[in-house]
Amino acid sequence: MPKKKKKKARRFYDYSLLFTIVFLTIFGLVMIYSSSSYMAQINYKGNAGYFMTRQAGIALAGFFLMILISRMDYHWYARFSNLAILVSWGLMIAVSLFGREVNGKKRWLGVGNASFQPTELVKITVIVAMAALITRIGRDVDRMAGVARAVLITMPLAIIVAANNLSSGIIIVGIGFVMMFVASKKQAPYILCVVAAAVVLIFAGPIGHALTAIKILQPYQLTRINVWLNPEAYPTTGGYQVLQGLYAIGSGGLFGKGLGESIQKLGFVPESQNDMIFAIICEELGLFGAMLVIFLFVFMIYRFLLIAGNAPDLFGAMLVVGVMAHIAIQVILNIAVVTNTIPNTGITLPFISYGGTSVLFLMIEMGMVLSVSNQIKLER
Repeated sequence: MPKKKKKKARRFYDYSLLFTIVFLTIFGLVMIYSSSSYMAQINYKGNAGYFMTRQAGIALAGFFLMILISRMDYHWYARFSNLAILVSWGLMIAVSLFGREVNGKKRWLGVGNASFQPTELVKITVIVAMAALITRIGRDVDRMAGVARAVLITMPLAIIVAANNLSSGIIIVGIGFVMMFVASKKQAPYILCVVAAAVVLIFAGPIGHALTAIKILQPYQLTRINVWLNPEAYPTTGGYQVLQGLYAIGSGGLFGKGLGESIQKLGFVPESQNDMIFAIICEELGLFGAMLVIFLFVFMIYRFLLIAGNAPDLFGAMLVVGVMAHIAIQVILNIAVVTNTIPNTGITLPFISYGGTSVLFLMIEMGMVLSVSNQIKLER
């Protein structure tokens, strides 16, 4: 009897996710040009492509970095999780002391014309550190000691980040929360936390006034809540951006006015290439374009779930879950802010909004996910 040949295992590489990343990035460059060209011509000596070319250069560098990271063994990241936490702390303290102040907030570190937001590094640090912790503690993830260790990783970093960037602080807490929720068998406490958050959102007005009275919230934060509840009462101040964004969404209709035909980007929506770019997408491409963007992000989440479910080990699965949580939370928060579903927190739409630091570190995260997919073995 001839011996049966052993089936050779081959490595999997998620090209569907890779193509989705490329498409979203290119689409983002198109929308950045469309939404910013008018103001760029005015502010940058007629250079209509100023924002787009800057983003394209960083995105291209990030793409090659992503491919390089995707070919590495992802277990290597765990060795540097403690060092990454120390570096993140050092950078956030440096931002608080020496950071560049923009709109009253210190979020940037830089020398000369080069600058970056350390909060983007903190997000990756939390993902890697939490994945390493969950892998290390195993079943203790359901015990108070395990939860306490997770809180000690996420909360101090989230608090120092939130001091100057509330939205990023919320995302960091959200990443840790989702990773613990997925890893835990006792999910009831996490569901109760979500219900409690929903209750706080529903009664945000009275709660905001009470917290301001005891000086937990600052007056400008209470103003954001009031603007969210009644933007029409602040048409020329805090509610201006919200109302202009809603005008853009409403005027787009089903198929939009056409690419490049937005009226609101002509100085009406402030920084339309950043946080409010989804409103310009709705105006130019309509409900159809908005749903296409949402579908692409849903498809990306689906690929994350597929990779996490087939990851070779727990550490790889939790890395992917952490990245998935980051992308999902940021997309939901951005669209919720633009549609005035939640108070304005100033958050970008991944891969699409203008922001060099954001797209660079997003590419690093995608490289981590692809490196996990590359370790999945398929039998022939």
